[in-house]
Amino acid sequence: MLMRYTHPELQFTHALPYGALIHDHGVQFVVFSRSATALRLLLYKNVDDTEPVDVLHLNPQTDRWGDIWSVFVPGIQAGQLYHFQADGPYKPENGQRFDAQARLIDPYAKALAGRFQPGSDGVIRPPKCVVVEDYFDWEGDRHLRRELSETVIYEMHVRGFTKSASSGVKHPGTYLGLIEKIPYLQSLGVTAVELMPIHEFPIRHVSGHETEHPNYWGYDPLAFFSPHRGYAASDEPGAQVHEFKQLVKSLHQAGIEVILDVVFNHTCEGNERGPVLSFKGLENSVYYMLETDRSRYRNYSGCGNTVNGNHPIVREMIFNCLRHWVHNYHVDGFRFDLASILSRNQSGELVPNAPVVNAIAEDPLLADTKIIAEAWDAAGAYQVGSFGVDERWAEWNGIYRDEVRSFWRGDVDTLGALATRLAGSSDLYERAGRAPHCSINFITSHDGFTLNDLVSYREKRNAENGEDNRDGENHNLSDGYGAEGPTWNKAIESLRARQIRNMMTTLLLSQGVPMLLSGDECRRTQKGNNNAYCQDNATSWFDWNLVDRHADLWRFCQKLIHFRRRQPTVRRQQFLTGRVLQPGGVPDVSWYAVDGGPIDWTGPSALICLLTRPADDQQSAANACDLLFLLNSTSDPQEFVLPVVARSFQWRMFVDTAAKPPGDIFPEGDGPPLDAQQRHSLPHHTSRVYVAPH
Repeated sequence: MLMRYTHPELQFTHALPYGALIHDHGVQFVVFSRSATALRLLLYKNVDDTEPVDVLHLNPQTDRWGDIWSVFVPGIQAGQLYHFQADGPYKPENGQRFDAQARLIDPYAKALAGRFQPGSDGVIRPPKCVVVEDYFDWEGDRHLRRELSETVIYEMHVRGFTKSASSGVKHPGTYLGLIEKIPYLQSLGVTAVELMPIHEFPIRHVSGHETEHPNYWGYDPLAFFSPHRGYAASDEPGAQVHEFKQLVKSLHQAGIEVILDVVFNHTCEGNERGPVLSFKGLENSVYYMLETDRSRYRNYSGCGNTVNGNHPIVREMIFNCLRHWVHNYHVDGFRFDLASILSRNQSGELVPNAPVVNAIAEDPLLADTKIIAEAWDAAGAYQVGSFGVDERWAEWNGIYRDEVRSFWRGDVDTLGALATRLAGSSDLYERAGRAPHCSINFITSHDGFTLNDLVSYREKRNAENGEDNRDGENHNLSDGYGAEGPTWNKAIESLRARQIRNMMTTLLLSQGVPMLLSGDECRRTQKGNNNAYCQDNATSWFDWNLVDRHADLWRFCQKLIHFRRRQPTVRRQQFLTGRVLQPGGVPDVSWYAVDGGPIDWTGPSALICLLTRPADDQQSAANACDLLFLLNSTSDPQEFVLPVVARSFQWRMFVDTAAKPPGDIFPEGDGPPLDAQQRHSLPHHTSRVYVAPH
């Protein structure tokens, strides 16, 4: 057993910060528990040890400061493995679930090591916590601080991006493997990667046995402060810390920001039938929202429990966690999964100006970061357009996704909706004084069909998930256009390719901030699975053969991205007005019917849009141009006549989604000139975009 360290010059009585803090002569361990009657620190020598080599019993008289337990252990250092163990009341009816046998993960653990292990006492033992040294040679690296309005986001999965043998990397499925593919991201032109959860989550274990399907997506938090050990190339305890920092630094060197998908809405401990792994065994009723029957958990996440984010202790943990990722890992922003849960008070009610939501927006250490809300939850809350009501908060715009899908599918009465989304969703954000960049525009994400599958399947194909195809969204606004899945029919295949280009064009030329799903630029498919959360296999992995197979589409997407990045006309800082702002000028945006006359918003799904360059953007005036959109999402060809106001411009072809590559895009805007006096026939489901240089 360890002896207590008594040398007077080396006494440490720090009650904060939480976690394991390294000092010159040992480590200070600090943890919160209000109701524990005893607390023990378990120290291990090896990752696979089932029993500790030392157990240190904290003294409630000398090692407790209020509700904080703190002890200094001499002679140990970075790499030390540990758990906590707490005695206390087991009274589920009062919300207390202490288990004196449970090995507990430190809520502030900076890394985990090893795997879940069944104990001889029948209690599952979670991975061990690792004492981590925070030092890393950043070589002067700082946040890139790119304006959100100038951002192009690429949502991706660290493991899935390089796990396929087709990736050809040295360390597939890891942080280091992703570093090898940074030149690809640079060439594509994206400015930020949004990484699906990289905090610790169970790979397969939750209740102590191997599950049939792995936890691939990672939306099941185990330790909020710890990078996922499964994405490290090295097995050395704590190696993931250094490797993830290497990844962030390398992305920054390439001019690419890092946004983390964070899950502060639930944990992997589940409901009343779930295991005691960390929070339950330290202060269950503080960390989780409980029902009136305190033995049960409120479930606004759809995952069994709900994190009590507006409790002061939990709120402090969330702040400390965000600051940890920003300060120690240099990440540039966060996407908050099911963020509406953060708007719920401790009773589960949605409240305006929720403390944690406001505090995140005002936190001074986060001031340089991007904060993005998935502004809904699994219990019916839907706050798109109203989350936070603060320009600091951007939102995944689920309305944009649905209405753009609906328009290009050819649904009726979609003209007004498409115009509003193309123009930046002023109906959602302008009222509250927010800007177009508060709208994170997307058509596909990890959650749902890939873009290829959106135009290849009318119905989901989720049987491989083992839930009899009951899981996953049923309302997809998708279509197979005459077939379900792969087809040899050239007409159907041609239409699908055109629809992908239509939606990419809309996404990358809309006001707001575009987000692409990894692989959509080369038609990655999940074979119709729209909920591949458990598919750690070729269903989800990026197939690098597709980059060559669909090189024409890849080029199309790349050129659109690069056009957007240099074109202020589609990156407005203020909403379009539709008014003439200068004498003798034309409106910043105007809409017309296909005959060039006033538009009937209840008419067929085809329109003309004239978007003029910003008049007040002197810095980028040399790059600014006017844009003319001709859009036809009907199932029939349409004859277009330019409105009178557009006939004086010198239009050149930029995009034609019905043309064969390379004529589908002219990246310099130097395509064939447009005869403004003639009628122009557009095939069904086609976009044409013309540009007029300054």
